[in-house]
Amino acid sequence: VPEVIYQILDEAISEEEVEPKSDIPQTLHDFMADIKQTTPDAKAFALKLRQMVLLLEQRTRKAKIQEYLYRHVASSSIPKHLHCLALKLANEHSNNAAARLQLPSADLIPTLVDNSYFHFVLASDNVLAASVVAKSLIKNALRPRKFVLHIITNRKTYAPMQAWFSLHPLAPAVIEVKALHQFDWLSKGKVPVLDAMEKDQRVRSKFRGGSSAIVAKNNTEKPQVIAAKLQALSPKYNSLMNHIRIHLPELFPSLNKVVFLDDDIVIQTDLSALWDIDMNGKVNGAVETCRGEDSFVMSKRFKSYLNFSHPLIANFDPNECAWAYGMNIFDLEAWRKTNITLTYYHWLEQNLKSDLSLWQLGTLPPGLIAFHGQVHVIDPFWHMLGLGYQDNTTLSDAETAGVIHFNGRAKPWLDIAFPQLRPLWAKYIDFSDKFIKGCHIRVS
Repeated sequence: VPEVIYQILDEAISEEEVEPKSDIPQTLHDFMADIKQTTPDAKAFALKLRQMVLLLEQRTRKAKIQEYLYRHVASSSIPKHLHCLALKLANEHSNNAAARLQLPSADLIPTLVDNSYFHFVLASDNVLAASVVAKSLIKNALRPRKFVLHIITNRKTYAPMQAWFSLHPLAPAVIEVKALHQFDWLSKGKVPVLDAMEKDQRVRSKFRGGSSAIVAKNNTEKPQVIAAKLQALSPKYNSLMNHIRIHLPELFPSLNKVVFLDDDIVIQTDLSALWDIDMNGKVNGAVETCRGEDSFVMSKRFKSYLNFSHPLIANFDPNECAWAYGMNIFDLEAWRKTNITLTYYHWLEQNLKSDLSLWQLGTLPPGLIAFHGQVHVIDPFWHMLGLGYQDNTTLSDAETAGVIHFNGRAKPWLDIAFPQLRPLWAKYIDFSDKFIKGCHIRVS
């Protein structure tokens, strides 16, 4: 009898069996009742069992895809409270002169190009997220008067961002708020990042389709594959804020070294020590992501991001250790002597020409190629990853890291954030602030 059952279960599933049938038992109780009533032979028993297992697999797959779709919608939409905050601050910028202060004040402008200061760059169009990064950076600094934070935003968010930091100064640190259109470099001729974004949006739209189409048209693909395609639709992958780091040498021509910060991180220690790290002539100081106790988060190699079945990628080592964006030391002097930026855009162009077949998501894959051979590995203490896509990290472990990164969909300002990790981010928000209260932004 077991041999007959195993043989039936091992047979290929026919298209006829995939079609839903009304006589398939819906539960284990129904299945047992049917078997007792009909007393089938071994073959009939195995066929009925396979039909029921197939039905359950289809239900599980459908539920999993729905979960991914809901997560995609939740992570891609702008929460009502963030939209409210931007609107209130924009209104304040229009009506309150105190919300339009020059940042920084005239007497502090020389510090913006003074290499004796510690310069940090944050590119963001999220006022709340930027406020947490800035506050956690300055609050944990041992010498805040030597810290300069350059906040880059877009034209739309400039007024709310300026209003927030005008009304919430972080003295004695120096804060600069600047929109991209205010940089001289951006107004000079054709800018590759804008051209690449336009092409990427066009190709991605043609290649991907909408989220509902992705879910509806994929009857055989694994849920994880569909999840990856949904993730490719995320607005951040076509955001100027996401690409702008590749132009840091042009944006800050007078600076020798900067630390670039993503807006979904929290700083928990003094970062001035990063300037003491000898980069050994390398351009990018970053944490490797293939070695660590957490095998889920710290198991990323080149093959995790790049398609090694493509001949253009085949020349790289698939097992080479990847590294993380989010908290990076950039030696701009060394960078200007390389062709990193040109290499980045060359590979971006190649990926677009191949209908996104070299990689699908984000700016890290072209970054891995462009910075190849130019990465200095720094201690993992400086950058703990994964707080936005898994909850295996304990609160106590996260508290011991210098910088924690909520990379992933479960951003701490969203309702889908992991509740045990969100307090590490929320502790840097003053929930009694009139703008925070007025937009109903709460601890949880």
